[in-house]
Amino acid sequence: MILEKTYNASCVLCFSGGQDSTTLALWAKQAFKETHLLAFNYAQKHAIELKQAQKIAKLLGLPLKVLDLSFLQEITLSALFANNPQKSSTPHPTNPNLPASFVPDRNALFFTLAHAYAFNLGANFVLVGVSQQDYSGYFDCRKEFLDSLQTSLNLGAFGIQEGISFLAPFMDMSKAQEFALAQDLGALELILEHTHTCYEGVRGVRHAYGYGCGACPSCHLRQSAYEEFLKDYKQN
Repeated sequence: MILEKTYNASCVLCFSGGQDSTTLALWAKQAFKETHLLAFNYAQKHAIELKQAQKIAKLLGLPLKVLDLSFLQEITLSALFANNPQKSSTPHPTNPNLPASFVPDRNALFFTLAHAYAFNLGANFVLVGVSQQDYSGYFDCRKEFLDSLQTSLNLGAFGIQEGISFLAPFMDMSKAQEFALAQDLGALELILEHTHTCYEGVRGVRHAYGYGCGACPSCHLRQSAYEEFLKDYKQN
C-alpha cells in the first residue's frame, strides 16, 4: 500500500489536521526533500482542526504556516462557518445538488495560495489530499478541476502550462485505503488520536475511528471507512 515514488524536490502541502492531509504529510515527509505545511483559518465551525494541525506538525517536525481567511464567511454561505446554524447534512441553500457544508471556491482559493507560496519558496509541487472517490459531493475535489487550476495558475505565474505541479496521491483511493497507508507508515494510532474531521468540532469522545460527534456526514464517512479498513486491510 505504501506509495513507492520519491521526489528530489520540495513541496507545499495543504494541511488541515484531518485524516487526509495528515496521512499525506506522513507520506510526504518520506517522499520529499522538504515539506512545508500550509493551513487555513476560514472561520470554520470545526476550528479545533487548526489546534490539532499545530500539534501534528510538531509531532512530525514539519514547518506550518496558518493563513487567516476568515473573510470567507462574509461573502459566501456554508454550514461549516461558525456563524451558520445550518446542519451540514442538509442541501446547500443556493445549490440543492451540493451539501450545505460546501464552501464555494474554497479549494480554488486554498490551492491558489499554496501555488503562490510554493512559487516563493521555490517548491516544485503542491500536495492536496483530495479524493474523487470520497469527495463528499464537492466538485472541487475532482481531477478535472485540479488539472484545470494547475494549468491556469502556471500560465499566470510562468507564462506556460508547466511550472508547479499539483499532486493528489489519494485521488483514486478510498479513506479505508488511507487508513491502510497510515498503518503501513506505522502511524495509524497518530491518525486515530490526533486528526480531526468532524464538521461539528466535537472531540469529547474517541470512537473506534477517532474523535467526533458521530452524526455529521464527515463522521459517517470516516466511521464507514474505518469499518471497511478493519474488514479488508487491518494487519494482525
